[in-house]
Amino acid sequence: MKLDSLIPAPLRKPAKPGEGNGSKNAAPADLKTSPPERPSDTERLTDKAKDAPADVLAWVDQRTAASGFLTGMLYRKVPKGTNWFYTLGSAALFAFIVQAVTGVFLAMFYTPSPTEAYASISHINNDVFLGQFVHGMHKWGSSLMVILIFLHMGRTFFFGAYKYPRELNWVIGVVLLILTMTMAFTGYLLPFDQRSFWASVVGININGTGPVVGPYLSDFLRAGPELGATTLSRFYAIHMLLLPGAIIALIGAHLYLVVKLGTTAPPWVRAEKPKIAAPVSQLDAGAEGNGAPPPR
Repeated sequence: MKLDSLIPAPLRKPAKPGEGNGSKNAAPADLKTSPPERPSDTERLTDKAKDAPADVLAWVDQRTAASGFLTGMLYRKVPKGTNWFYTLGSAALFAFIVQAVTGVFLAMFYTPSPTEAYASISHINNDVFLGQFVHGMHKWGSSLMVILIFLHMGRTFFFGAYKYPRELNWVIGVVLLILTMTMAFTGYLLPFDQRSFWASVVGININGTGPVVGPYLSDFLRAGPELGATTLSRFYAIHMLLLPGAIIALIGAHLYLVVKLGTTAPPWVRAEKPKIAAPVSQLDAGAEGNGAPPPR
């Protein structure tokens, strides 16, 4: 090993022209006989094309400062004992994304009219390319999303993750559960067949039995004295506009608190007890036993 490599760059002796400091990019001895190779126009365009994604991400990051949040979310500390139970929240989030994407495609062909709603659903299932597949994903995905949210909240409750300092996140989760149930209820009427019609009548009547706000809630959902055309339009607006926006906002707050506060360890994982210093009397006895003079 040369001594020059151990000396900081500002303190090194400057090299002679053409020799360099031992680096790989040292200048040639004679620039006339062996000039440096210059990249061609094709190589320059290729290098720019390769660096384009990184340049775009850097441009976005400079204006949004999103790298700090992503770093905190992806590289946060995970407690000991984390297992597959902790993936239920991510699974519920994925189910919501599937519902949102499939719902957008279904809305392109659906007509919220009491005379055309059922016909539009039949058109989606029978005539549209992959329409039955997308409709099935949306239909059964709603049930799966409700099940995943219940399992996620059950895991949170039994693991004690609702306690200090995560009470606010628990409240947000309860509100998200209510909104998800409301979204499933409003979406059930949209096919506007006999089953969805009478099931919605029963559900609205059950809401009307609630104390104080029950009758007002039923009138708001029906949009009139009886379930009809205005009810379908109101359910469609709630299902497509009001509830998704509220759920997205609360999911953002929920994820922020998860990254900020972290997750809790399972209840069967005990925290390690801190090491306690030995008493002074034991230290003195050990010193005397080793032949050392006792402290005065």
